Amino acid sequence: MTPPRYEVAVRAWATLGEGPTWDPATGRLLWLDILGSRVHTFDPATGRRGVRVTGQHVGAVKPRAGGGLVLNLRDGVGLLDPDGTFRWLHHEPVPGRRANDAAVAPDGSLWAGTMRYDEAPGGGSLSRFTGDGSVRTVLDDVAVSNGTGWSPDGRLMYYIDSPTRRVDVFTYEADADADGGGRVSGRRPLVEIEDGAGFPDGLTVDADGCVWVALWDGGAVRRYTPAGELDQVVELPTRRVTACALGGPDLTDLYVTTARVGLADPHPLAGSLLVVPGAGKGQVPTAFAG
Repeated sequence: MTPPRYEVAVRAWATLGEGPTWDPATGRLLWLDILGSRVHTFDPATGRRGVRVTGQHVGAVKPRAGGGLVLNLRDGVGLLDPDGTFRWLHHEPVPGRRANDAAVAPDGSLWAGTMRYDEAPGGGSLSRFTGDGSVRTVLDDVAVSNGTGWSPDGRLMYYIDSPTRRVDVFTYEADADADGGGRVSGRRPLVEIEDGAGFPDGLTVDADGCVWVALWDGGAVRRYTPAGELDQVVELPTRRVTACALGGPDLTDLYVTTARVGLADPHPLAGSLLVVPGAGKGQVPTAFAG
């Protein structure tokens, strides 16, 4: 089999590129620069690009069901309306802490992670937010809350706390709560990344139930089967690969974000948005119900 080949979707110099998300309503890819406090958009049909400055570090951005965006920001979770109006859904500044990766669950809730700037163990969390502003902490002993995603049948949730070097899997019960919000249980390792291969960062789950994992300091994205078997490796030119998502009109193109932060001599493509055309088949993204 011919190894998958990457292309440059957007040549950029993001300090900490992250969070690629396909927005089927607009036909655009959303991605961001966490430390640059910027949300980027890219339309692959036209090549048109856009950028919005958030005013503070932004860990994730996702489409909302009624239009607009939900943002996981340093000081909480905010809503951006289609007309550009911003308001807080949940405002909770904590000194020394920032937002990190987030994902939308099958029920439309946002599962948003945090971490301390110093990456101290136990300093981060994973919490569930609903459109009415309700919040529940799901995991409270996290160092660097990162990739989160669900199996196509909605029965499993995958999760990465990067310093553990693992991709973990939980049983997800969609109707375990009175509010229909779901619970996770039975945490167990799916994959452990070996020494020298980097640290697991962002992830996405495809339509076959396979888990694509970006490897920070590993220069690659790996695809694992639901049984945890390594199925495919996409080698990339820059070490700090941060996250991945399947997008494009047919959800077959793998978009990959990268970072320059902390590199004394970064590769010329470090901080760019890369794409592997025809890499797989993604799930239709769920928009935030709020």
